Amino acid sequence: MDIILYLADEYVLDSVWANLVPLHDPVLPSLRYRQLSSNFTTIASSSQSAWPRDYFFRQILSLSIITLIGINLLYFVFAGLSYKFIFNHDMMRHPRFLPHQIMLEIRTSLKAFPMMTLLTLPWFQAEVMGYSRLYDDVDQYGWAYLILSVPFFLLFTDYAIYWVHRFLHHPSIYKTFHKPHHKWIIPTPFASHAFHPVDGYLQSVPYHLFVFLFPLHRYLYLGLFVFVNFWSILIHDSDMITGHPLECIINGPAHHTLHHLYFTVNYGQYFTWADRVYGSYRQPESSLDPYLEVKKTS
Repeated sequence: MDIILYLADEYVLDSVWANLVPLHDPVLPSLRYRQLSSNFTTIASSSQSAWPRDYFFRQILSLSIITLIGINLLYFVFAGLSYKFIFNHDMMRHPRFLPHQIMLEIRTSLKAFPMMTLLTLPWFQAEVMGYSRLYDDVDQYGWAYLILSVPFFLLFTDYAIYWVHRFLHHPSIYKTFHKPHHKWIIPTPFASHAFHPVDGYLQSVPYHLFVFLFPLHRYLYLGLFVFVNFWSILIHDSDMITGHPLECIINGPAHHTLHHLYFTVNYGQYFTWADRVYGSYRQPESSLDPYLEVKKTS
């Protein structure tokens, strides 16, 4: 998020803050705040705003705005494209598809985004202040590490999310935090972010934690962050295409469709190995396809 904040400051927010809190404001005299540590680039004080780029409260407010805009863009663009081109609209005739479900999914998502943003801000602020292990120079760790860090990131986060997800199914907290997401028995791509904000935040923690434990190239992290949001949307299209060669390895839409139908299977995010090891795997089969119920009612 530090690079996004830098670019936003460079091209948009410097001007915005200069207008909102001008340097000559008599209430906010010209102060030069101590520069905070950053492993991205030197953050220079703005000469136009009384709040320079490294001022903590400016950063928090800027990150809040950027995060809210970003998650809404990712959600509506990717979910909209998936809904239009991938999702089988006939599934809306399934007997367990709720009345006005798409509107309810969108409304639930929009209600969750502000609180999720608030919960996530400490991670983003820590990145901006230079506490993460994000790096810029490929030569610092080499091309081999850069390439291998992709499967490492996916395996680490998949395993962690498996246990977070399974924990959210514990009876003591399921009804409060995770059951709202299982309201969508036949989900659409718009259900991907339609959950309790604490649920959504907890399942995102492994992505943030990774860059504080292991080095990861800054631009690669940004790309992976977009990818994981896209993947979360993709697996909520109620698709039950089976028989492909990677079905036993990749936890795809068919696997997650079974999770929404049967609740206690296929907790994984990208891969099936954790479900296999810990006894929660269920193999997608054409006989389990919820579209069969649609055909019965046709």
